[in-house]
Amino acid sequence: MAVTDDAAVAAGDDALYVLTAVLLTPAQFPSVLGDDYPEACEALSLLPDAEGYGLVLGQDSAGARWTVVVDDVSLVAVAIASWDCGMEYDLSPDERSVVAALAGWPLALAVAAPGVPAPHDPEPDPGDADAAPLTPPDTETWGPAQRRLGADEIALQWAVWREQIDDADFAADSDGDGADGEAAGGEAAKNDGEGGEKETRKPHGGIQRVLAEARAYIDAPPPLGRVRSSFASGEARTLRADGPGWSMVARTDDIAFVLLDEEPGEVLPVGRGPELPALLEALDKMAVRPS
Repeated sequence: MAVTDDAAVAAGDDALYVLTAVLLTPAQFPSVLGDDYPEACEALSLLPDAEGYGLVLGQDSAGARWTVVVDDVSLVAVAIASWDCGMEYDLSPDERSVVAALAGWPLALAVAAPGVPAPHDPEPDPGDADAAPLTPPDTETWGPAQRRLGADEIALQWAVWREQIDDADFAADSDGDGADGEAAGGEAAKNDGEGGEKETRKPHGGIQRVLAEARAYIDAPPPLGRVRSSFASGEARTLRADGPGWSMVARTDDIAFVLLDEEPGEVLPVGRGPELPALLEALDKMAVRPS
């Protein structure tokens, strides 16, 4: 996060005090905006250019919120990396790289530029009365936006979530395939058998559906950005896949976590089993990756 002291980017007829910036590319985009890259672009009325964009969020001298879209992705990436390392970086894109200056912010920010009025939407343009300012998606109630944010958090804090799962909690379904929709902590049924009672779990219908749709991506590639791959520890990769009503986070050398729109706040772990490794490997091969 960075607030520049000098006006950095033109926003309409004024100048912008930069608060932060994010990437909008096939491999890295704010998940809260959509399940894939084209959907995220559509939220900002942008064409899904293959090279992607940088989004510069800030305020003008009157305090109004603006989002400046630039095509200099590398410059924005360098700025973000510098800020993440605690270094100062004056993000000042060339005016020739500006694609659009959009009123409002598509993401919620908890900071404001010093010395200007509090953040507020700019006055509407009389010549474009139908253009509403950008607003962050509603994340107060469970739904697609909050579900995707939850998946973001799991990907970011994988070790924290993983240590809560005991592999012994996973039970094979009737076919012995723990990867086909078996969630730790799922519905349990006890069956009498030789040697005493044996606890099994019924396959979770929602997870079965997610895994089936994820498999379908291999034969019929989904919109760009539905499956993304990023670095993880060791030789593994962190996979992120999304679809209508679901998000999945996995490590190629481990298990997966699934979130569903129809199950508010629930995080469903999926056992590795005999089939999940091959599915994750196939998804990783087709996934888009950061440059």
